[in-house]
Amino acid sequence: MGMNVACLDLEGVLVPEIWIAFSKASGIDELKITTRDEPDYDKLMNFRLKILKDHGLGLKEIQDTIDKIDPLDGAKEFLDELRDNMQTIIISDTFEQFAKPLMKKLGMPTIFCNSLIVGDDGMITGYKMRCEKSKLTTVKALQSCGFDTIATGDSFNDLAMIQASKAGFLFRSTEKIKADFPDIPAYEEYKDLLKAFKDAAG
Repeated sequence: MGMNVACLDLEGVLVPEIWIAFSKASGIDELKITTRDEPDYDKLMNFRLKILKDHGLGLKEIQDTIDKIDPLDGAKEFLDELRDNMQTIIISDTFEQFAKPLMKKLGMPTIFCNSLIVGDDGMITGYKMRCEKSKLTTVKALQSCGFDTIATGDSFNDLAMIQASKAGFLFRSTEKIKADFPDIPAYEEYKDLLKAFKDAAG
């Protein structure tokens, strides 16, 4: 029997969607689009970077918004209890430069994410993915080291990680994703998600 590792998505599961918060703060509606709407991450990020460039917005403006974001209600308590029960890693398609202030508010859990390429002028010129299909690749790597993964997420880009794991759950996902993947248990409350993790860990 392998040792269990909980693999969690970040945005939508533990913290609000960063780009939606920034869309509200900046008044730029097009930035509301997330991986829930656009499965092609590369396309989505290039679209976002073009909008930022067009509006002359850089990393600092986004970080100012992130400083005001708090974890979702009950997220830290959920995470604390989960970490008491098993090793826990947040696997996210967000960027180190966005995640850091949020990790402090969550008690500095381990996070594997990507990084932004930022020019001297503070403008974001591109981004570097840690690896291809980062969530699935990470879960497979953990499994190759003898770990059993139990995963949760809310978006299209979490499905491969969820399906490749010993057990996996949707959390506060969309009606469409829930309908398209009826075999994946879906939860709305942290207490139910926590119980599902504990039950899966056995």
